[in-house]
Amino acid sequence: MILIKLGGSIITNKEKPLSARRKTIDSLAKSLKKINESIAIVHGGGSYGHYWSVKYDMHTKERKYDLRGVSIVKNSMIELNKIILDSFLKNKLNPYCLPPTDFMTGNKPITKKVKEVEKISKSGLIPVTFGDALWYGQNKTFILSGDKIMTHFAKILKPKLCIFALNEDGVYSDLKSKKLIYELKGELPLISENKMDVTGGMTRKIEEASKISRMGMNVFFVNGNKPERIVKAIKNRKFEGTLFRGK
Repeated sequence: MILIKLGGSIITNKEKPLSARRKTIDSLAKSLKKINESIAIVHGGGSYGHYWSVKYDMHTKERKYDLRGVSIVKNSMIELNKIILDSFLKNKLNPYCLPPTDFMTGNKPITKKVKEVEKISKSGLIPVTFGDALWYGQNKTFILSGDKIMTHFAKILKPKLCIFALNEDGVYSDLKSKKLIYELKGELPLISENKMDVTGGMTRKIEEASKISRMGMNVFFVNGNKPERIVKAIKNRKFEGTLFRGK
C-alpha cells in the first residue's frame, strides 16, 4: 500500500482564507488515476482548518478550547474534504471518506480500525482522511494534524512507501538558493514557517517523516504542483525531491 499526504499548501491557497486550489486538486486526482497500486490519502487543512484554528487559538495540545472554534474547524474540514472527494469522483476515482473519528479515540489511534484502512484500500476504494479538531475527553479538544495521521498509519500499516506532496520541491539545505537535499540523514535544516500554520508546517513534516523512516519505510517529499512526480516516486523513476531513507 502507498500512503500519500496532500499538504494543505498544495490543495489550498494558504495566504487566502477558505480558498481551495481546485485545478491543482484535479491535476492530483488525474495523476493518482495512473497509479496501479492500492493507496490511502491524508490531506491537510490549509486555508480552511488552519485559518479557523489560528482565529480561535487552537493547537495540537489537548486543552479546553472555544467550543465555537471546534465546531467551525470541523465544519471547514468537511467542506474541504468534500471538494477533494468531488474532484476524485469527477476523475473516475472511488474515494471513501474516512473522518479521523473513525479510527481515533482521544489522541490515540485504534489499531483494529486503522487496519481496516488497508482492507478498504485493497478493495479498490481510496480511503481519504484529514487533519481535524477532535474531542479528547474531560471537555478538552485538540488539533490532530494530517502529518501525525501519516505517522499513526505508517506505524500500524507498514506501507510500501510514504509520500508527502508539498508546495516545494522538497527540503532545502539553503532557503535563499533553494539548494535541494536529495537525501536527508537526520539533520534538520533551518526552516521558515507560514504564520498561519498551527500544526508545525515543514518542521512537523520533517519530524514525522524522520519517525517513519526510522521504522524502516522510505518517505519522499515531492512537489505536489508537479503531480507526475508522485507517480514517478511510486514507479521508482528519477525525479526532483527529498528522500528520507528507511533505516
